[in-house]
Amino acid sequence: MRAMVYRGPYRVRLEEKERPAVEHPNDAIVRVTRAAICGSDLHLYHGMMPDTRVGTTFGHEFVGVVDEVGPSVRHVKVGDRVMVPFNVFCGSCFFCARGLYANCHNVNPNATAVGGIYGYSHTCGGYDGGQAEYVRVPLADVGPSVIPDWMDDDVAVLLTDALATGYFGAQLGDIVEGDVVVVFGAGPVGLYAARSAWLMGAGRVIVVDHLEYRLDKARSFAHAETVNFAEVDDIVVYLKRDTGHLGADVVIDAVGAEADGNLLQHVTATKLKLQGGSPVALNWAIDAVRKGGTISVMGAYGPMFSAVKFGDAMNKGLTLRMNQCPVKRQWPRLFEHIRNGYLDPTDIVTHRVPLEHVAEAYHMFSAKLDGCIKPLIVLN
Repeated sequence: MRAMVYRGPYRVRLEEKERPAVEHPNDAIVRVTRAAICGSDLHLYHGMMPDTRVGTTFGHEFVGVVDEVGPSVRHVKVGDRVMVPFNVFCGSCFFCARGLYANCHNVNPNATAVGGIYGYSHTCGGYDGGQAEYVRVPLADVGPSVIPDWMDDDVAVLLTDALATGYFGAQLGDIVEGDVVVVFGAGPVGLYAARSAWLMGAGRVIVVDHLEYRLDKARSFAHAETVNFAEVDDIVVYLKRDTGHLGADVVIDAVGAEADGNLLQHVTATKLKLQGGSPVALNWAIDAVRKGGTISVMGAYGPMFSAVKFGDAMNKGLTLRMNQCPVKRQWPRLFEHIRNGYLDPTDIVTHRVPLEHVAEAYHMFSAKLDGCIKPLIVLN
């Protein structure tokens, strides 16, 4: 089969690769029809995620058609059109029983915190991802769901991570009616979090970024107020003044280990494999939220080797909530919102590229070329 293959930092290629096979009775093989490139994939692309091995196929956002199933699979069958959450999870451990699918205890021998993630290095289980013609889906009776007839593939693929994660970020903020919500980061997850904040009763939504084309999308898609932090002297002071000198009720960090990467990140990541991410956005969140407020962290962080203002968070009485999104838990409500016309997640899709152009798509997304916000990979 053809697949995107990692060959080192900033080097991905389309190559011929062995088609995955059923390895366990509960496996399925899915023929991919849509995949996406996520901002989190750029951490891998930049060589900033530990144990990203040459030969790995990325892609934790994908949908497709079941091509083959193991003998014990009962919930999906050959020919079903399915959407696959980015979480690999067993469905029966202590954490899965509590809906914490991202923290499954049985699918990742390399970590005690995160469960399995498709196409996201051996730190997250070593599962190949869906930026390929075929992908192996383990535990197929638990993860994938049949796509409703009324939903097309472009919508379904966005539900496998980006939309679900943005919605989850707003959920973790415990937004109540009239709250002022600030979202740091106007990438896909930040845009979805800002739009979701309205669905939860927000009174004001303010999106902070430094790329004007993404702020334009925040205004048109998320109906948010926007601030370009590069055009103000001090973003925290600006936000405090703009919120009655109290601060926002809820701040959502949708930046994390910045996808652009700074010099220190690149040096420590590629040479020492100590990628931890810049704490700038998280510290802004701690400073910009009001006393007694809530911070929701959706940005992807590795092990932190930088100073976070935890003492300030404690002294302000802040609530910090965070996790990888348990994707499948968000689907029932999101299905309702989409079917009722409250949001169309494809509004943020800027590019649709064939699999053979995947290397160019990574370069375009990484370099922020051509107004790229969310690229989809289209397969037949």
